[in-house]
Amino acid sequence: MKKRLHIGLLARVVIAIALGMVAGNYLPAPAVRLFVTFNSLFSEFLNFSIPLIILGLVTVAIADIGNKAGRLLLTTVLIAYGATILSGYISYFTGEALFPSLIEHTTLPADTAQQSGLQPYFTVAIPPLMNVMTALVLAFVLGLGLASLRSTALKEVAHDFSDIVTALIANAIIPLLPIYIFGIFLNMTQSGQVYPILMVFVRIILVIFGVHIFVLLLQYTVAGIIAHRNPFKALLTMLPAYFTALGTQSSAATIPVTLAQAVKNGVSDQIAGFVIPLCATIHLSGSTLKIVACALALMIMHGMPHGLSLFSGFIFLLGITMVAAPGVPGGAIMASLGVLQSVLGFDESMQALMIALYIAMDSFGTACNVTGDGAIALIVDRISKGKSKK
Repeated sequence: MKKRLHIGLLARVVIAIALGMVAGNYLPAPAVRLFVTFNSLFSEFLNFSIPLIILGLVTVAIADIGNKAGRLLLTTVLIAYGATILSGYISYFTGEALFPSLIEHTTLPADTAQQSGLQPYFTVAIPPLMNVMTALVLAFVLGLGLASLRSTALKEVAHDFSDIVTALIANAIIPLLPIYIFGIFLNMTQSGQVYPILMVFVRIILVIFGVHIFVLLLQYTVAGIIAHRNPFKALLTMLPAYFTALGTQSSAATIPVTLAQAVKNGVSDQIAGFVIPLCATIHLSGSTLKIVACALALMIMHGMPHGLSLFSGFIFLLGITMVAAPGVPGGAIMASLGVLQSVLGFDESMQALMIALYIAMDSFGTACNVTGDGAIALIVDRISKGKSKK
């Protein structure tokens, strides 16, 4: 039996972008309209799915964290959330300083389909069951309620619903994303917008890579000061986890390597065994800084307001939403679409560009997440040792 060739999500997205740019120069307008029609239908389905994704994933994430009561859990959650929020602000201020000069000659209309004059052959409206903010608040109420219940019946229902949502992302939305992105770049190529956008993408990716290196250095400097460790030696020790995450694109799949390297850094087996698996779920500094930077860049390109107060609300909500991101490649950006839509006002075309830009750097975000987990483990280990001496 021949082994089935597996092409990763990043490779599929890159192929979709390249094919869209080539085909956009040759395909006639009627053929392009077929993909515009598909994109219209897919975006309706995506908008319908976003509240369900938030409700299914955030509810279970809050309920599960609430079940594991204890000072060690609270300490780890606060440190992880604080690190995630801080990385978001670092990304925002860096972007505010650098992006305007990088993007100054590249502005886009809000709707690329209207700009090219191409409309879908037909549309089908799929109204969501609730708006995004309603879904987020309901998820909080249900999650906190489930955490306090002794009965497990409703919790099992919530976990089953979460499994359905995760399967929806992994088996329906993610596989169709390359076609959706192909349609977006096909349309943009026909309208003459794609090449300026790609040049900006390259600059943004270089800036984000520099920011994620800075965030790791900062995390290990703080951890080194608190834990009385050499930060550079500690960071070098975690490099096997960094490179494993680059290959797997999954925090969960990298847990065994992250755990082993954290122990090599002097973290006790007990603390490492608790903190590393937990942080694989709740600590997403790398993913957050990418989403914030990409969102800011696209808003500058579209001439949209992007003040600190607007992004502060976005960063704090994003940090919570990231906790619920499913463990599939591209899961973090799918979980964040609701906040991008409700807080920053992203439309379908901006969401598609956001997905493409995010997935292009998905491996580096995951690597930043898991490597930072080692720094948090050092801090929690030191705090726990300090308490045990009293």
